[in-house]
Amino acid sequence: MSEHKRKRGRKPKIPDAEKTLDLPSIAASADDDDVVFSVSNVEIIPTTTNPSISSAAATTTNNHHPDHRPRRGRPRKHPKHETPEEKPPPLPRAGHCRPAENGGADFAGDVEPGVARVVPAMDAVVKVFCVHTEPNFSLPWQRKRQYSSSSSGFAIGGRRVLTNAHSVEHYTQVKLKKRGSDTKYLATVLAIGTECDIAMLTVEDDEFWEGVLPVEFGELPALQDAVTVVGYPIGGDTISVTSGVVSRIEILSYVHGSTELLGLQIDAAINSGNSGGPAFNDKGKCVGIAFQSLKHEDVENIGYVIPTPVIMHFIQDYEKNGAYTGFPLLGVEWQKMENPDLRVAMSMKADQKGVRIRRVDPTAPESEVLKPSDIILSFDGIDIANDGTVPFRHGERIGFSYLVSQKYTGDSAAVKVLRDSKILNFNITLATHRRLIPSHNKGRPPSYYIIAGFVFSRCLYLISVLSMERIMNMKLRSSFWTSSCIQCHNCQMSSLLWCLRSPLCLNCFNKVFLLSLSLTFSFPWFCKVLVADINIGYEEIVNTQVLAFNGNPVKNLKSLANMVENCDDEFLKFDLEYDQVVVLRTKTSKAATLDILATHCIPSAMSDDLKN
Repeated sequence: MSEHKRKRGRKPKIPDAEKTLDLPSIAASADDDDVVFSVSNVEIIPTTTNPSISSAAATTTNNHHPDHRPRRGRPRKHPKHETPEEKPPPLPRAGHCRPAENGGADFAGDVEPGVARVVPAMDAVVKVFCVHTEPNFSLPWQRKRQYSSSSSGFAIGGRRVLTNAHSVEHYTQVKLKKRGSDTKYLATVLAIGTECDIAMLTVEDDEFWEGVLPVEFGELPALQDAVTVVGYPIGGDTISVTSGVVSRIEILSYVHGSTELLGLQIDAAINSGNSGGPAFNDKGKCVGIAFQSLKHEDVENIGYVIPTPVIMHFIQDYEKNGAYTGFPLLGVEWQKMENPDLRVAMSMKADQKGVRIRRVDPTAPESEVLKPSDIILSFDGIDIANDGTVPFRHGERIGFSYLVSQKYTGDSAAVKVLRDSKILNFNITLATHRRLIPSHNKGRPPSYYIIAGFVFSRCLYLISVLSMERIMNMKLRSSFWTSSCIQCHNCQMSSLLWCLRSPLCLNCFNKVFLLSLSLTFSFPWFCKVLVADINIGYEEIVNTQVLAFNGNPVKNLKSLANMVENCDDEFLKFDLEYDQVVVLRTKTSKAATLDILATHCIPSAMSDDLKN
């Protein structure tokens, strides 16, 4: 028999029925007919081969006839007859998107076969456009240049929309745009919750609400629960979806409100523009509002979400009172009792746990019943541990301030304390905290008074003048901070904030700060000088406290304005700090004030709140 010549090429390999390969899923080829995927173990396994196909393949391989020459490269793919029971389920692709009935999208990535995932109501997510105009504390009669921003929001029941408070801070105009729409609708701000960083909006136009289904709220998620954040972040104009899991649940610091409330930490990306967008669980229900993220070179993908208990507190507070009243606080500062010697010294028994009160806020209702060195044993019947935590959920503990934040303004709470080895029970009425230095002025313009080019405003470190926001905006010199801002001029202590907490300065506190809390405001502040001929030589006197006028102590800015306007003396004499004195003629000062106002286009010599 003549020898048959074979073409050059690689001989096709016959699959080994006894061999199993552990390979990653991306290594699979659609042309391999002898192997299929097993999704459960992600490995290639052999399958039962059709006998006729196997014999045909063997004949093709072993026959040397010229008509049956071996093919070059891969072996020929033969049709495979599988029953529906033998066909494996399709492998889900990461990020694969399927259309949904309500216009949303069902993301099948990371979902086990056969498990349906509820589609979030993304049509309820809107884009928020806001024009901001911040107050100008250097020129209090006008505002700063306006600027625009965009964020996210979502519709809830009652024709309302929720977003973040910082998204509409100092708003001039707010507009909303629905998904897939080219129309922007004017919105009205109903309430702004500064502490919880939530704002409530509404739209009067009925066209906006056509086809919009409100978002349903879900329960507080557990650790490792999947969350999907929907919004309109930077990087594009259309809606964006990011996913992650719940990484942590604890009391968080709310940057915008300078408060501490319950919050969720997630690993989903939260970028600028995501603020106010909802976070959905795998059932399509909203479990929070994206509001801030941690930006640091040592961290990655740390975002924070306002959970549903805080959201529902805000909504129910508005529905109950017709306005946002805030989250109540206990009004005490406390110390942990983890040291055994400290517990023995405070006459605590072995089975008693609690925290020690370091200081009671003099303006809080709790100051009438609670005292320093009291041991708080329980709040509303829930025992407090020595580290200040209470049971939260199975296997979890949380700070007992969470119990206080669940209350509303005016609610009562039962507090059990240990005082002098005796257990006392008090029924305390909770109230919102009145900060001596407020974090925000809540849209109110700063007060001012102008005479002869001298601009008087309110003191930097009192409740009725400046917030921390203004202190940051002024960018004051370090020497100014040292000499004027943190020194108490009544008792000459080095730090005003420490002075407020020291018993040595309670008299000073009562004379000045309680007046400000009763809305008579604080003593005035010599802010700046509008240069004119009448104030020659006084140009460098700025940011100075006014102590007296014509020998009479100055209580607040309104009293100073009244004394100057009703003054019949020949001179106006202002006694300033550091023994500085400013003297002006009365008649010429009042006449020059009108010219200065006209020169600088100032509408009035005093703000509207001082007129009223």
